[in-house]
Amino acid sequence: MFLLNVKAHYDSAHFLRNYHGKCENLHGHHYVVEAALSYDDVGPGGMAFDFTEAKVHLRAIANELDHKNINDVPPFTELEPSAENQARWIFEELQKRLGGEGEHLAYVRVWETPNQWAQYSPRPVW
Repeated sequence: MFLLNVKAHYDSAHFLRNYHGKCENLHGHHYVVEAALSYDDVGPGGMAFDFTEAKVHLRAIANELDHKNINDVPPFTELEPSAENQARWIFEELQKRLGGEGEHLAYVRVWETPNQWAQYSPRPVW
């Protein structure tokens, strides 16, 4: 099995509505988002999927959140903008943009800091 991974980043602010502590206040992060695609084999060109195509889509999604208050970006106007919910939203957006290749999307991981991340996958991948 081959697992391909691409990364992008975005600098954004958010606050957690249903949390009591420091994070209920507006604060920012340098988010790093990574997406992994899983393939059983490579194609005739020796690649499972083109990194460039995956990066283009992931960067476009990251740009929608970059330098914004995530709480002001739908669906986070209603949905808690936690790293977990961001990972799920990015996964679903990326899957749509990849079209038929979206079935190979294994997970999306959102790093809030260099030491903590949240990962979303509709099926276990750990």
